[in-house]
Amino acid sequence: MAAETSQTLDRGVRVLEVLAATPGGLTVTELAAALQVNRTVMHRLVATLDEHALIRRDEGGRIKAGLGLLRLANGVQPVLRDAAVPLLRELAERSGCTAHLTIVDGGEALALAVVEPSRTDFHVSYRVGARHRLDQGAAGRAVLSGRRGETAPVVSEGELQAGAHGVAAPVLGVPGLEASLGVVTLGELDAGVVPQVAAAAAALAARLTS
Repeated sequence: MAAETSQTLDRGVRVLEVLAATPGGLTVTELAAALQVNRTVMHRLVATLDEHALIRRDEGGRIKAGLGLLRLANGVQPVLRDAAVPLLRELAERSGCTAHLTIVDGGEALALAVVEPSRTDFHVSYRVGARHRLDQGAAGRAVLSGRRGETAPVVSEGELQAGAHGVAAPVLGVPGLEASLGVVTLGELDAGVVPQVAAAAAALAARLTS
């Protein structure tokens, strides 16, 4: 027997998912059509979500995702870090490179967790909270490749720091998460690092969905 669920809550979550995927926003009519519900139901859903700042209206009256979602997202970040750090630590020690977990935040790549190797004298210092464009560096470009459904790790050279080499793989199959896991080093990347990065990204996805 299927578990009982709340239809209203389900619709509210679906509204947020649709708006998160539509940066330009939607009208009530468009939202009602997307969820296949009548306008009266959608008006009630929008009013409730608005009370919690989970949606907002722009100057033209279009409905967009609200700042309240940021608070929810920030609350999830410690969960992501806790799941990722052991894998990053193992990857950093095995590869001798600085390992990192990068997520999408505000349309940019954000370094959420970083682990530096303990067995090397020289390594890249990569700061937690560092941001850069998604189309620069292996971490950001791996996220973009994940959007296209591609699974292969992405390699970069000198895109964010002169002389630095990076490789990152998208973390796929986790609903609502756009992220990559990778390493960066000042030396040449050993060929064995690429499959290690791919395996670590897959392991993180498994942890987050188990």
